[in-house]
Amino acid sequence: MYFTGLVIAVFFTSSCQSSAKKNAGSADKDSATGIIELPQPLPLAKAEADRLNKACQLWYDSALLLKGFNGGMIVAKNGNIVFEKYTGTGHLPGTDLITASTPLHIASVTKTFTAMAVLKLWQEGKLNIDDELSKYLLQFNYAGVTIRSLLNHRSGLPNYLYFMEKLGWDKKQTITNEDVLHFLVTNKALIENIAPPNTHFTYCNTNYALLALLIEKVTGKKYAEYLQQTFFDPLQMKNTFVYNHIDSLKVNLSYDWKGRLIPLNYLDAVYGDKNIYTTAKDLLTWDRALSGNKIFTAETLLQAYSPYSNEKPGIRNYGLGWRMNIYPDGKKMTYHNGWWHGSNATFIRLLKEDATIIVIGNKFTRAIYHAKILCNLFGDYYNGEEEEENETSKTTDSVTTLKPGTIILPKPLSKKNERLQNLFKDKNKVTTH
Repeated sequence: MYFTGLVIAVFFTSSCQSSAKKNAGSADKDSATGIIELPQPLPLAKAEADRLNKACQLWYDSALLLKGFNGGMIVAKNGNIVFEKYTGTGHLPGTDLITASTPLHIASVTKTFTAMAVLKLWQEGKLNIDDELSKYLLQFNYAGVTIRSLLNHRSGLPNYLYFMEKLGWDKKQTITNEDVLHFLVTNKALIENIAPPNTHFTYCNTNYALLALLIEKVTGKKYAEYLQQTFFDPLQMKNTFVYNHIDSLKVNLSYDWKGRLIPLNYLDAVYGDKNIYTTAKDLLTWDRALSGNKIFTAETLLQAYSPYSNEKPGIRNYGLGWRMNIYPDGKKMTYHNGWWHGSNATFIRLLKEDATIIVIGNKFTRAIYHAKILCNLFGDYYNGEEEEENETSKTTDSVTTLKPGTIILPKPLSKKNERLQNLFKDKNKVTTH
């Protein structure tokens, strides 16, 4: 497989940005084809690969399939795929089997692409992330809102999914990114819950809808075109694209937990905060590209993975386009979840251990987010006591429709499944079952 020839090497070193600009993304790129060649994997012992595969299979069978999962899953170590499974059909009911090449909506995992596109423009000196957005989008009239504060959800802006509806947006009219900007500018006096920028973290999709417009302003290209030319094509992510309304008849739609179709609506044209369709395999390519010095420099990655929401104690934090759990012993889980309509996804990266966990589905199940338990196959990360995401139902990385502030504890592993329990208790144990 192509992906068994990949390797991760993230180095957090101090380097000047001028040097970074000269070297980033130039090595291993075929000048004729524009294809970026990613490096070979690090060795992985067969016993270790077998252990990981058995543990993932047990979790997949006992925690994911039993919850009605419909989608794809990949777990990789050192660039080697140790577990890969697909189940279900693109349409329910249907005969179009989900395979390694079936694109599904990854919802807010899209934010990782939007953030890294902005950071690439910063790396190339085409913008400054500490500039106010109004420097680039001249009509934007919210003082103090910087590009960085949009990236780390500290802008103080409210969520367009709510204020536009509350102020009377006609739901028969599809909202665009330009509509979000115009509505913010012209209805500033009427919009509630605007906070001073950079005072606290509030997860908000408005931030990333505006960042997509910023990318278009700086590059002179549409968001979809820029991502295609900068990431998808050079990395040969052949099953990845940004949704456009012309795709509405060909994309795989999503379903609720009972398998009932959830139709597209007036919110489905906004991009940047959501609307990338991809596969688990292409997301693994994205994971490998994020590592090392192929597209991004060490300094750029350091900006992305630094925690910016430090006003409250706890392990949960947010970087520039990345959620993260930072543990007392210094370990860090870097990830992003997604939920839009019935599609949900999780994209988990353990940079220290060079491990990746990807699950994407188009029939909603909260079990996808419990894939964090698999991090314990690689180290002591997840004790089952941490609360899950608790955004409300309209946001693009929700996991529940409960009221904000409700804490949901993941269910512990079944005591009946001793084989699974044992594998998670001792990450060095190799079973022969």
